[in-house]
Amino acid sequence: QILSHGVITMLAVAIAFSLPQAAQYILYEWWPLVEKDANLLLATEIGMASVLVLLFNFAKIVWRNRQRVAMAKLTALAYARNARRDWLSRRRERALVKRLSAARDAYILTLTGYDIFVDERSLLRGALQAAYEIRIMLVNPVGKGLRRRVDSLPSDITLLSFHKEIEASIALLAELRKAGKKITLKFYEHEPFWKVIVLGDHVWVQHCHTGFEVKHQPEYVFALQQRNPRQGLYVPFYMHFLDQWSDPRHPEYDFETNKLVYRDEAGNECRRAALGVPINGADFLVDVPVSPTEMPLATPGVIPSSADLRIPR
Repeated sequence: QILSHGVITMLAVAIAFSLPQAAQYILYEWWPLVEKDANLLLATEIGMASVLVLLFNFAKIVWRNRQRVAMAKLTALAYARNARRDWLSRRRERALVKRLSAARDAYILTLTGYDIFVDERSLLRGALQAAYEIRIMLVNPVGKGLRRRVDSLPSDITLLSFHKEIEASIALLAELRKAGKKITLKFYEHEPFWKVIVLGDHVWVQHCHTGFEVKHQPEYVFALQQRNPRQGLYVPFYMHFLDQWSDPRHPEYDFETNKLVYRDEAGNECRRAALGVPINGADFLVDVPVSPTEMPLATPGVIPSSADLRIPR
């Protein structure tokens, strides 16, 4: 911003000092030639009309962009990209990640987590692994929601490929847990709808559109407005994650036994079930989880605990 303001100031000073010379040239040298030459007069009129058209169009574009900037500021939109990830968009994403301050907590709601934790091309991989506490929600590998998701995708994407990605993500999370990180993993049953990554005061959001891979969907980054947290879409998506996280229907994964732990609304363990996919070479029998209609629903209007409501640091 300092460089741009300096360039604009120097340009304005240069124009101001050149105005007397420009006016003298037009009045005493250029205009006498135009009066004597009809073709030159016509060319001058066309040129002036073209300049005015360009100026008015430029003013119109500036006004429209001003409105768009105001709307982006209202939604707290910090960055957005389309499905095509060219070198320019990746460069902008790297610059955004570099500007992020170190975050203590990271909250993730996604499908398999492979593109976030395992893929070397992940831009958030280093920032997420640097966080101390990481809460992750992955889709249940033997749930009906994942099967519906796979059925809607192209035929080259199979249920086995999802299982392999989930296995790789769990293996990496287990390594982070052994390294001293506080890792909590849960699985949800329903068909994926949002991919949400909360890292510090920024949230990455993608829509899990039916029939399309998430990597082919547009990505939006919303920032927390420190002066007015109610403004923008950061808090709604953050609260969406907390609502899913506090839902007792979503079991927690036990890294020691490789099983799913189901709890009631009071947080007491009620049963355990096998995950149903091989982890570290060990196979488990598929234990179909209890249907959501058989599990108690979260009480409407109940606000999560203060530990869950804290804004990630």
